[in-house]
Amino acid sequence: MKSVGVGVSRFEGKLNLVLSPHCPQYRCCKNINFCSQKKKKKLKLKIQGSRLLKSQPQAASSSSPLTSSGAQYSEPLLDANTDRKKRIAGIDQDELLDPSLLADPDSCFCEFRGVQIHHKIYEFQAPNSLQNHTLSQLPMILLHGFGASVFSWNRVMKPLAELIGSKVLAFDRPAFGLTSRLNFSSHSSPATENRRPLNPYSMAFSVLATLYFIDFLAAEKAILVGHSAGSLTAVNSYFEAPERVAALILVAPAILAPLIVRKAVKGNQLGRENWMEKDSSDSSSLRNPFLKLSKILLKFAKHVAQATMQMVKGMAVMLNSLYKKLLSAILRSAFGVMLVRMVIDKFGIAAIRNAWYNSSQVTEHILYGYTKPLRTKGWDRALVEYTAAMLTDTETESKPPLEKRLHEISCPVLIVTGDSDRIVPSWNAQRLAKAIPGSHLEIIKHCGHLPHEEKVEEFVSVVEKFVQRVFGEPEKQCLEAVT
Repeated sequence: MKSVGVGVSRFEGKLNLVLSPHCPQYRCCKNINFCSQKKKKKLKLKIQGSRLLKSQPQAASSSSPLTSSGAQYSEPLLDANTDRKKRIAGIDQDELLDPSLLADPDSCFCEFRGVQIHHKIYEFQAPNSLQNHTLSQLPMILLHGFGASVFSWNRVMKPLAELIGSKVLAFDRPAFGLTSRLNFSSHSSPATENRRPLNPYSMAFSVLATLYFIDFLAAEKAILVGHSAGSLTAVNSYFEAPERVAALILVAPAILAPLIVRKAVKGNQLGRENWMEKDSSDSSSLRNPFLKLSKILLKFAKHVAQATMQMVKGMAVMLNSLYKKLLSAILRSAFGVMLVRMVIDKFGIAAIRNAWYNSSQVTEHILYGYTKPLRTKGWDRALVEYTAAMLTDTETESKPPLEKRLHEISCPVLIVTGDSDRIVPSWNAQRLAKAIPGSHLEIIKHCGHLPHEEKVEEFVSVVEKFVQRVFGEPEKQCLEAVT
């Protein structure tokens, strides 16, 4: 005896019967228009008593109408439509993976202070016209910008390695790429504040990681190449250990350049005025004892005013610190994480396209490379921790502002920018070049925020000229450049 085949489908909001050719009623019911209401009613009762429905544990009883049993079959279909996966910037968020499972064939991982840092190394050993002993001993370390990763250097790692005849290394800073994510705030409590380990999302950690990779490459010095926010890491690494940095290449640097020339002129003029005022007051006080008394009272008032200002300043610092801690707590809350996810979802793809001069060149491969880290576990929490670390970075507050120390940089510096950079405008790079003594500025035409991706050949050519001028022949010039 042939079994009865039956199924349920939904068409235009109505529940329809789908019969197998083995069904005894198939011939009668294959054209539903010729089937009487009486036969359809009998057919429903027969199907409800069939072996197929009996084998289903969730099937309705024989007294239930067909619509009830049909709902049991159609429910999975309805769930598949209504239970959609959550997506951020086009990336599914319900099955996030460990970063190591997303690694490329040439990916490497090393542990530094409890963090598994993802990095890639390219080495070109064949000699070229620029290679000399000094240059071959200087590897390059590439530092990506905010929201980027090692992926952004993929197109230039090989050409740069061929250029210098040495190793080129790029690594993902914590909170980006495939470097492991740690929930730093959960590792300690206020009671252990003084014994907390170094925050992996802080600038200090990125600086130490950069210096670590110089040792990792068994080199005494390295050429640091920083893009956008990575330029901050490069410059801070120089100030941390200037003897370890042979040269700086800052690409679309996200470093606020001060009007240092104008401030210096004002300062010198003010100094001369103060000196002249002091000289004239001293000569006058010798002739008039009342002026000497008034001068003493003026100094006393000045000290009182300074003490008052210090007290006010201390209160302002305290209030600013409380504000930062409050903002940091809000960021680390569930609301802060949700806010970060909303921002990335709404503006992530648009920011990638906006970074290019010609957004039509942004392919699916590029979008995949930039959004791939969104597949890693804890990416949103790590981004929140990174933002909070920038707000509560007390170590940088104890040092002079970076823009006031730029004139102290003494190593060779190349600044590269695109003429149509909509994220960090080229005029800021021009001001930065004036603030750093002896630095060289190159502006690439018809280029946006990513010269090393959008204009690969022009970028490599600019670096080649810089390297040849600083480290090329004669040999004496090379030795002077790195000492």
